[in-house]
Parts: sequence; structure tokens; C-alpha cells
Amino acid sequence: MGRRKKEAPRRGSLAYLPRGRARGLVARVRTWPEAQGNPVLLGFAGYKAGMTHAYMIESNQRSPNYGKEVVCPATVIETPPMIVCAIRTYVNTPSGLQTFSEIWMSEPPADLKRVLTLPEKFDSTKAFQKTEQNLDKIKEVRAILCTQPRLANVSQKRPELMAVKIDGGTVQQRFEYAKNLLGKPVKVSDAFKEGQFVDVVSVSKGKGLAGPVKRWGVHILAHKSRKARRAVGTLGAWHPAHVMSTVPRSGQLGLAQRTEYNKQILKIGSKETPVTPQGGFIRYGVVRGGFILLKGSVPGPAGRVIKLRHSVREEEAPEAPPQIVHISVESQQGK
Repeated sequence: MGRRKKEAPRRGSLAYLPRGRARGLVARVRTWPEAQGNPVLLGFAGYKAGMTHAYMIESNQRSPNYGKEVVCPATVIETPPMIVCAIRTYVNTPSGLQTFSEIWMSEPPADLKRVLTLPEKFDSTKAFQKTEQNLDKIKEVRAILCTQPRLANVSQKRPELMAVKIDGGTVQQRFEYAKNLLGKPVKVSDAFKEGQFVDVVSVSKGKGLAGPVKRWGVHILAHKSRKARRAVGTLGAWHPAHVMSTVPRSGQLGLAQRTEYNKQILKIGSKETPVTPQGGFIRYGVVRGGFILLKGSVPGPAGRVIKLRHSVREEEAPEAPPQIVHISVESQQGK
């Protein structure tokens, strides 16, 4: 008989149980931070194009490479302008925030009919009067933004709606800020700036049914020890006849909503900035318009909707934007 360990740590994290599929392919932002200063949009959405690497000057003073040229992985997210379709206000109730009023633009995009049924005529006069007369009751102001997938290199035509909180200043200032944006396109630079830290909310890549070895990282059993090698050694005691939820079992892997905090924005570029590798990004193609370059990786496959949000775990951003020396545009085909 071989050596038997008396103690062994469990395999895999229980932080995200139950590991099931997300409700849809578009993530939901459940929490918004607070902003200081003038009113600003706290979120934006784009489409993941792929990854590349960039040469930049290390700006972290605590790093041993401070001031030197380093290579870091980066994710390219195509961010065509979003249209402010509506303004939604909220009031406080004993059961939480409740919608108080909605003010829609007079001529919404034609593709919005793919999402919801639009009335023939929009008359926002009464909604504006109702909101302006009750600004003292309003707790929160949000802008309903609509993506424009036709401007990105994705096959879908159906836009995505995203309710983005507007914060900073007084409620009166937030409402006036939203009123000025109603019906107009907004760019990612209206919400973020280079060097800022943001949170990324998206749905990870789905990998279907997976066994306990791949799903939880359990050890493969010895050659002759069991009937199955890629299974757990035991499911638990005979009595009580119950399998605990902490036992690694096979099931769905991936396709779950994940939030990654404090991703630094390396660059906010336009179509004039070369970022597409030779031959295009694999499974995406060419970045047609504006984009945002994030340091590190982002959950989800190419083409997935990525939602960006001001960081809820504040981390001090550098005073100057990152100094990028070079962005790689080498061909990714065949890798």
C-alpha cells in the first residue's frame, strides 16, 4: 500500500457555487459606485475583439521595473458610440429604489424595434414636467444607453440596452446633464479617461459539460486503484446517504457572469490608431472604429458584450496616462 496522506486541502474554490449557466450572454451590472465632482456617466459597453501585447513604461513606483520598458498583455474592446435613448429616475421606497419616471427620445433608432415594441409617437412633455416638479424626491438618475452593433465588426443587428447611473454633483445637475445627452451619441471618452481603473462585467466563455478533473482540479487516481481514474475517490459516507454540495462533481463549466476589478485603461483610441493585427483578430476580424485597450485579460470569447464600470474598489490612478511605446500588430493567424 502506498503512502496515504493524513491531510489534503480540498480542490477548487467554492466561491461561485452553484456553478450554473448565466441567464443570458449579456451581463448585468448590479452595483454602481459614487462619483465626485461634475456629473458623469459611470458605465459603457463594447465588444471584445481579442488580445495583443503592448510595450510601455512601468509607472508603478513600487515595481522593481519602475521607469523601464516592460511588456504587458492587453485586451482590445471595440467601443462604437452608444445612443442615449431615455432618462430614468428613481425614488426611495421601503422596499428599495423604484422607477419614478421615464423620458424617451423623440426618434429612437430603428434597430431598437428588435428589442422592444415602440409607440408610434413619443410625447415627453408631461414626463419632463413631472420629473422637474419632483426633483426633491428623486434619489437616482440613470441614462438608458443603446449599443450600435452595426458599427462594430459583429454579426448581430439587435442592440443591447444598458441603464447607466449618472453620479456627481446634485440631483438637479445630474438631471440637466442627462437632459442634454438625451437622443445624442456618447463616446467611451465621455465616461472614462486613459490611466483610469475600471471594473469589467461580462459572461465567461462556455465550455459545456466537464468532469471533476477539469472542473475542480482533483487529482487523477492511480492506474489500478479504482474503476474510474478521472473521478473523485469517494462521494461521502454511507450514512447519512447524502452527497454534500462540497463534493466535486461533473457539470457546467464556464458561461457564468464574472466581475473583474481594477483593470487599467492603457489607451482610448480611434480608427486612425493601428491596433488590428495583420489578418485581423481571430474569430473577430478588423476593429472598425473606436476602441479601448485594457491591461490584462477580460472574461468571455471574441465578440461578447463587455460592460465597463467605474471602479467600486477605488485604486489611485497615476497622475499621467500610461506611456505606451508600441502596440503589437503582428499576425495572430496560425498561433
